Amino acid sequence: MTALSDRIEGLLHEPTQVHDDRIDLSLADVKVVREPGRVDFGGGELADAELDPLETALRNPGDDYGWYELREESYVVEFNESLTGDDPVLLQPRRELLERGGSLPTLRTSDLGPVPLSVPHRVGRGDALRLKENARVASVLDR
Repeated sequence: MTALSDRIEGLLHEPTQVHDDRIDLSLADVKVVREPGRVDFGGGELADAELDPLETALRNPGDDYGWYELREESYVVEFNESLTGDDPVLLQPRRELLERGGSLPTLRTSDLGPVPLSVPHRVGRGDALRLKENARVASVLDR
């Protein structure tokens, strides 16, 4: 894992994030899609989605970090970490996110840029998923 860990910058806590088979990525920001983007055949009508930052809420007054309270909507997440070099890595959602109904795409990438986050539908009122600031939501593998 040494070669991959040499390529990841911005780790918040290396002993927690670096494992024998993967490196966990932490949540830097969550944005909600306000206006959808556009993708066409020729690229002449290609347009970025308009994103609004999502604010966090503290659960207790003395907390250092807040929680993103997510409903069934379209989100984009950004990571604290970045990747150097041109060789692609495999990015995948962490099991902890999947088991709570959230999902990120699995993809080969050479850039740890923003990725979409899917949030489950919840019957009734309230949040469908809560993510704490800096939560480890994805992993990268050198494959």
